[in-house]
Amino acid sequence: MASVTFRHVYKRFGDVSVIKDFNLDIADKEFMVFVGPSGCGKSTNLRMLAGLEEISEGDILIGDRVVNDVPPKDRDIAMVFQSYALYPHMSVYDNMAFGLKLRKMPKAEIDSRVKEAADILGLGNLLDRKPKALSGGQRQRVAVGRAIVREPAVFLMDEPLSNLDAKLRVTARAEISKLHQKLGTTFIYVTHDQVEAMTMGDRIAVLADGILQQADTPRNLYNHPVNVFVAGFIGSPAMNFFNGTLVNEEGKFFVDTGDFRVRVPDDRKESFGPYVGKEIIMGVRPEHIHAPEFAPPSIMAEPVSTEVEVVELLGHELHLYLNSGKNSFVGTVDPRFGVHAGNKIDVVFDMNQMHLFDKATELTIR
Repeated sequence: MASVTFRHVYKRFGDVSVIKDFNLDIADKEFMVFVGPSGCGKSTNLRMLAGLEEISEGDILIGDRVVNDVPPKDRDIAMVFQSYALYPHMSVYDNMAFGLKLRKMPKAEIDSRVKEAADILGLGNLLDRKPKALSGGQRQRVAVGRAIVREPAVFLMDEPLSNLDAKLRVTARAEISKLHQKLGTTFIYVTHDQVEAMTMGDRIAVLADGILQQADTPRNLYNHPVNVFVAGFIGSPAMNFFNGTLVNEEGKFFVDTGDFRVRVPDDRKESFGPYVGKEIIMGVRPEHIHAPEFAPPSIMAEPVSTEVEVVELLGHELHLYLNSGKNSFVGTVDPRFGVHAGNKIDVVFDMNQMHLFDKATELTIR
């Protein structure tokens, strides 16, 4: 088992830096998820760790060993790719055993490892099949099994579920989480899907434009984002943002968007005080926007007049696409709320849960 450390890592293609001063410590046995939009550099970091891309500057350590110049086969890692990369002419057994045969491992040891991995992944009755006779989920498990048999110090997974249908993805991500617990090995997992990241990771590293924005637990990322990007990327539906000005009227603070005004809780006045009279961004998550009659009695509820543009019933909740002047936003309300597109309604914001961001830097105001 091993920890992984990135120290001031850069990756450049010509004059273009795609990874910029990346620093991250990943603990032994931790499940770390790299998440971000396409092109943010998450897969590039994984490939540099695997030795498939050269580092332009900085150091990568596995355990206490700097691996910048260590060949991929000697890094004690195993990687699962998005495409699975199975050999079509080989059986499941041979696909899983191939890497061990290249190492000239004894046949008895190969057989033991393959069958143990097959039992863990529920592949015991499929060992004689070729990949073309397997479903997408089964192929994905074979690719994971091929990594397991190597007994690496670190597992690297580059969007391994992206080729699966939605229902199978839910099942597969639960299986990978259980596998991590069972193996007790360091996992580093790349995805663009923030739902996968939130449900699987011990910690999540959020990247944008090659820069690490925040690395934290799913709960802290959700409740305490460091900037507008993280706040908007983590959460589904995404956080709503409102441009406005923070005003002080007779000792009470309000966010004035020009179309509506909502009061800020008094316990935030000290931290928000320096921003009075300045332009700010207010963030409110959809689940903190309520229909008045179903709003929790304990919240600081500020009413906002809106027009309903779209209604989406998801069974357990109702998504309302709302408009108030120049502000369009989404509310996730109680499904018992009877409303239709075109209705003019009031909703209430839970201001105890709102976030304020500096308009100039887009950093969170604490």
